[in-house]
This record gives sequence, C-alpha cells and structure tokens, in this order.
Amino acid sequence: MQKEENWQLRENIAKTFGSASQSYDVSARLQRFSGKHLMPWLPKKTDLTVLDLGSGTGFFTDLLAGNYQRVIGLDISKDMLRFAKSKRDEDILWIEGDAHKIPLANESVDLIYSNLVIQWFNPLDVAINEMLRILKPGGLIIFTTLIDGTLHELKSSWKQVDNDQHVIDFKSEEELNTLFNTNKSKLLEQKCQDIVLEYQNVIHLARELKGLGANHLPHKKNRGLSGKDKWFKMTEYYQDFLEPNGIYPATYRLFSGLVVKLNN
Repeated sequence: MQKEENWQLRENIAKTFGSASQSYDVSARLQRFSGKHLMPWLPKKTDLTVLDLGSGTGFFTDLLAGNYQRVIGLDISKDMLRFAKSKRDEDILWIEGDAHKIPLANESVDLIYSNLVIQWFNPLDVAINEMLRILKPGGLIIFTTLIDGTLHELKSSWKQVDNDQHVIDFKSEEELNTLFNTNKSKLLEQKCQDIVLEYQNVIHLARELKGLGANHLPHKKNRGLSGKDKWFKMTEYYQDFLEPNGIYPATYRLFSGLVVKLNN
C-alpha cells in the first residue's frame, strides 16, 4: 500500500512539473542561484559520464554538456524532457525515469549533479541507494536541496488559520547527514544558508511556487482550493513578516552537499 501511494505521488509530481515546463525557467530564480552555487565543486576532469538527476528544462544540463564528454539528463516528466530536447545541446542523452529506479547500469556514472530535486524524492533512502548503485567507486554526488525552515513565514501564517498541510515537509540537516554518511558514502562538504526572496504580495509567492511545480502535498486533507476567508486570514498573518518597504519575504533554507561513493 505504501509503495502504491509513493508511486501515485511520483505520478502526480511528474504531471505537476510537466504542466510548469513552459514557465519554469521564468519562475526559477532559486534554481539558478543554487545551481550556479554548485559549480565550484564540479571536477575539472572532462572525460566523465555525468548524470543530471531531475534535469527539468535542461538549463544546467546544457552547461554540463559544455564541460563533460557524456551528459545524461534524467527527469520523471515527459513534458520537461520534450521541452529540454527542443532547446538544449543535441549531444545530451535524455531519459525519462524515476530516481527510485534509475534506468542505468551499475557503476556507469562518474558524477551525479542534482539541483533542488531531492526534496521531492520519497522515500529518499531508496533514491540515494539508486544513485550509489549507478556511481563508480570514488564517484561524486553534487546536490542542493531545501531543508526544514524553508517557507517558515508561509507555514507559520497558515498554522494560525487551520491544521491542514500547505507546505511540504522538508528533511532536516541532521537527517541528510545520517542518510549520506554510511558505509557506502561520505558527505565530504556541506553548506547551509538562508536565501530570502522578495515578493510583491502573497499571490505573487503562490504563483511562483506553482510555477516551480511545488504545490503537491501528500498529506493535505482539503484537496480543493482554500476558501477565500481562510486565504485572507493567512495573508493578514503574513503581514507580520512584511519588510519596511512593503515587500513580502520568503525564506528558502538551502543545503548544498558534496558526497563521495566509498571504495568497498
């Protein structure tokens, strides 16, 4: 039953991100920042096989293709892959696939790059095992993800209105350390920072979250739109976080990690 629920959730994620494919690059301020933030960790050696796991519109896959011999973009969404294939380097190999069952051979990849994707993986430990399966010994995973504390303003404002889920549950820094520091892998470097993006109003924030495909909530009780009264109450509470210039802030807690697969 749990496996069926996880599969259904991943199907929903694919549809959600697929519908956002045309607007995703416009909305993706955070993805651009976090993806560029990973660049200093990229290996200088160029004759590598690289997987962009959760490649989305292929913006960073394209940049990786300029540096490495063989680049694969893997995404769960057909629409994202179609968009990427039409816009990006023609030498990139595009694959539709699920991070929980990656369609690549054991020890066939030197480097996995994953930018703001693993927060959607559930269960995450299964996806990590798959990453380590396809990595060569000594291979690297370079990733960013969002962790607990992300969108705390929105979470706090909704909490004062009802008990429903309006923001996904993010892993903690401690949980990521536990998952990546095992007998198979080691987290060599990590960094955690708060990125505050500014919005004209709460509707602007909600639209950007939808444009990022970030509106699927597995534990949400009320599947319909939140009633107008609830929405207005929430926006009133959000005003407690207003900046002096009338701008609405939203905090994203960004975790960056460099992981090596150990030689067993």
